[in-house]
Amino acid sequence: MAAAFAAVITAAVVCVVAASFAVYALAKAWLGPAGAAAVVTGVFALFAVVVAVLATRKAAPKPVAGAPPDEAVVDRLIGLAKEKPLIALGAAAAATAAAVAVLVRNPALVTALVSAFLAGSSSTKSGK
Repeated sequence: MAAAFAAVITAAVVCVVAASFAVYALAKAWLGPAGAAAVVTGVFALFAVVVAVLATRKAAPKPVAGAPPDEAVVDRLIGLAKEKPLIALGAAAAATAAAVAVLVRNPALVTALVSAFLAGSSSTKSGK
């Protein structure tokens, strides 16, 4: 399978090189060497854009009649946590580690959080 894939890629590269020589030869007659090189660059830049658009476009699936509606993301995450609690624990630990790393690197966030916490607790005491 890998050899067939390599052969197809090689054939595509050979075709692109041959096409670039053909475009260059055709454009050189009217534009000279520099103009022909610019035309080859433009043609193959357009070719690259077309290939990229074709490769990255998304196929829209056909809706299935009578299919249940998609669950909300939160519901799916809660279901995953119930099914696989160790994975949920690992994800929570990773999120906590990321939050701690952000707070350690930016002490201004720690100051803002502490002052907001203290301001919130003082306002509840003064209201009584």
